[in-house]
Amino acid sequence: MKPESRLRKVLTAGQFAVTAECGPPKGADPEAVRRKGNLLKGFVDSVNVTDNQTGVVRLSSLASCAILREEDLDPVLQMVTRDRNRIALQSDVLGASALGIRNILCLSGDHQSFGNQPEAKGVFDIDSTQFIRLVRQMRDEGTILGGDKLTLPPELFIGAVENPFADPRSYRARRLEKKASAGAEFIQTQCIYNLPYFKEWMKEVRDLGVDTKVFILGGVTPLKSVKMAEYMAKNVAGMDIPAEIIDRLKGVPSGEQKKEGLKICIETIRELREVEGVRGVHIMAIEWEEAVAQIVEGAQLLPRPAV
Repeated sequence: MKPESRLRKVLTAGQFAVTAECGPPKGADPEAVRRKGNLLKGFVDSVNVTDNQTGVVRLSSLASCAILREEDLDPVLQMVTRDRNRIALQSDVLGASALGIRNILCLSGDHQSFGNQPEAKGVFDIDSTQFIRLVRQMRDEGTILGGDKLTLPPELFIGAVENPFADPRSYRARRLEKKASAGAEFIQTQCIYNLPYFKEWMKEVRDLGVDTKVFILGGVTPLKSVKMAEYMAKNVAGMDIPAEIIDRLKGVPSGEQKKEGLKICIETIRELREVEGVRGVHIMAIEWEEAVAQIVEGAQLLPRPAV
C-alpha cells in the first residue's frame, strides 16, 4: 500500500497535530537517526528532519527521512535553497516522493557563514517562496520549471516556516499570506515565548483570512537553563524571550532549571491550544528528544489520534 502523509490526515480530520524535530548526526551513523526517531514514536504525528541546520555538515535530511520511513514514522523533509540550484531541488523533490516521503518543508536555510563551512558558496538560486510554488507546480500540474511534463508527479504535503517575531514585525503576517498564496499547506513557526505578541500576530493572520488557507503549527522549544535562554535571546536572530521567562528560570536552583523549562513549554502549548487558528504544535527540543514524551504527556496530547 502506498504511504500517505499522516500529518495531512491528522490536520484535515480537524485534530490538533503534534510534530517534533530530529537533528541528523554529524556522521554516517543510521542508528543515531533510528534512536531519535524511536524516542518520538507514538508521541508525535510526524518528525521533521533538519537540513544541515545552522550551516553545519550533517547526515543528509533525505537519507535520514528514508531511515525514519523504515521505522514506520511519518517524516517531514526539510529542504533548503541555500545548497541547491533549481535542478537539484527538483531532482531531490522527485527522489523524496519516490522513497515514500510525503511531507516537505521549504526553507531558504541558515546562512553558511554561521556554520562550520563559512567559506562555502551559497546557491540561493530561488528563494523559499519560489520553492513552495515550484513544488506545488510539480505536484498539481505535473510539470517542472520550463513546462516539461513529469512521468509521475511527486506526492507531497507542502509546508513552510514563519517567524512572527522577526523584523520588520509589521510585515510578518503578509509574508505568511504570500507563502500561502504560493501553495504552502501547513506552517511551522519560530519558537514562541512571547505569547501576548504571538496572539496579536495571530489576530493579524485571522484578519487576512490566512488561518483558513493553511494549517498553522506553533513552535515551542523547552529551555534547559538560564544560560541557554540568555544565549538565545542575545544571539539568535528573530528570537523573543521576555525578561519574565528568564527571571522565572533564575528563580529556581540550577539543578531544577530543566524541569522549569519543561513546565514553561507545557504551559505554552496549553495556551496555544486556545488560540483561534492554531492547528497544532511543533516541538523543537534541540538534541533533547527524550523530553518530547514528557512535554506531550504533560500537555495532555495523548493518545495521538488514529487516522
